[in-house]
Amino acid sequence: MEEKSILEKTILHLKTVGQHRHEVMKNCFKCGLYRQGLTHDLSKYSPAELFVSIRYFQGTRSPYMYEKELYGYSEGWLHHKGRNRHHWEYYQDMIEGKWQPIEMPFPMLVEMVCDRVAACRIYQKEKYTKASALEYYLTRNDRFYMHEKTAARLEAILRDIAERGEDAVFHDLKAEMEEYRKTKAGLHRQAK
Repeated sequence: MEEKSILEKTILHLKTVGQHRHEVMKNCFKCGLYRQGLTHDLSKYSPAELFVSIRYFQGTRSPYMYEKELYGYSEGWLHHKGRNRHHWEYYQDMIEGKWQPIEMPFPMLVEMVCDRVAACRIYQKEKYTKASALEYYLTRNDRFYMHEKTAARLEAILRDIAERGEDAVFHDLKAEMEEYRKTKAGLHRQAK
């Protein structure tokens, strides 16, 4: 396979990021997450993430995965996960002297679902199916490090998508988001 020039990698990477962000935005809008849809992954344009992603761009998976294979970690990923609350890795903290997972807030969990579905659609292209995000999730060990409630809810949503499809599940998530916001607003008023 012929190595691409930096210019080619830059163009292809920016195209991939743009397509991914557009897919996530569509998914988020279907779920009622308008601000999150518009601001999703903006850190990918920061120098700390952009230059690393261009260097390790392959087009079939995240450049961070390739960088991790080479070095055991990814500088770009460390930057990205620390600034984007839709990644479960953001919700790890030292509690009582031990690293522990924290349950993700529901809006961030929904954005994570939108992100995973979009990433599978972009990287798998014509091989994408409604079960792709679930299949990817089940091949990784992420669920063993997430908060147990986050992992269970994520898997349940991905299984639902595999069974009923994105549109039906995103419609239900939008209704649940509306209910979540009402409940949260009510709790906020009670606290005052």
